[in-house]
Amino acid sequence: MKNNTHHLAIKFGKTLRNLRLQANLSQEEFAHLCKIHRTYIGSIERGEKNITLEMANRVATVLGTSLSAMIALAEDIHDE
Repeated sequence: MKNNTHHLAIKFGKTLRNLRLQANLSQEEFAHLCKIHRTYIGSIERGEKNITLEMANRVATVLGTSLSAMIALAEDIHDE
């Protein structure tokens, strides 16, 4: 189960990074808008942290999308 959870965290992190870059935001700018620390954003993007639903909803809102849309994008990422 742990590997599956880590796999999902990596996919969500990649999705977050892609959307942040599409919004032309640095990690620092994005973290400021989300009111969280920049290093936390980096660890989420690398799949090192398992983000809470509350935080995931916050980052989705800052990115101008819904949490369900972010999850759908993450699910569409193919395994490498």
